[in-house]
Amino acid sequence: AQTMGSLLKSIVTGLLIAIIGTMMLSEVGVNIAPIIASAGIVGLALGFGAQSLVKDFLSGIFMIFEDQFGVGDVVNVGEAIGTVEAVSLRVTRLRSLDGTVWYVPNGEIMRVGNLSQNWSRAVIDVGIAYDSDVVHAKKVLAEVGESLWDDDDFRDLLIEQPEVTGVEGLGADSVDLRIMVKTAPLQNWAVARELRQRIKARFDAEGIEIPFAQRVVWHREETAAAAELAARESRGSDDA
Repeated sequence: AQTMGSLLKSIVTGLLIAIIGTMMLSEVGVNIAPIIASAGIVGLALGFGAQSLVKDFLSGIFMIFEDQFGVGDVVNVGEAIGTVEAVSLRVTRLRSLDGTVWYVPNGEIMRVGNLSQNWSRAVIDVGIAYDSDVVHAKKVLAEVGESLWDDDDFRDLLIEQPEVTGVEGLGADSVDLRIMVKTAPLQNWAVARELRQRIKARFDAEGIEIPFAQRVVWHREETAAAAELAARESRGSDDA
């Protein structure tokens, strides 16, 4: 309603300005016939001289009537990602998570990713140590998902019961398991945060290790010094 309201407001404002201006000129005795006749020529000239502006208007009309997004949706339009605050025929105003306001010309929007249309999905990848029992870890994840599904505080946010898909990757330091759940629009982040907290607490209780990156650091200078010392000792023993 807000999106269509802003569109209709822009159209009605333009029409009223044109009609009232023409009527005022007619009342003061100005011959408006040439003005009306030249309106088509002026429009054609503006069309050639302001093609980007016309492109913005046409793109805005199609985006609104195709219901690609509306006020309140979270969208990804390329470089700008944020919540739609206003949609006009020429520009779309977004506000990103850090508070930055983006004014995006409608004609510059090549593609739109709507993150809040119909439903969302929380996808969480959890890494476990290679010496952990994968079957047991999957069972624990399923129990955590079931406990969230049965929680009355989150039941209205979930559309489907959480699903454990299994092993999604074998990394350098961990075996990656995945759990995902379909949620109400824009509720995937809140559900994902709650799931991570419950998974961490349950893994600690079950003794399932969430590994950290382990690296071996080789100090080249120390190795060179040790090699030189060993060479000296070898030469000393040969001289003896």
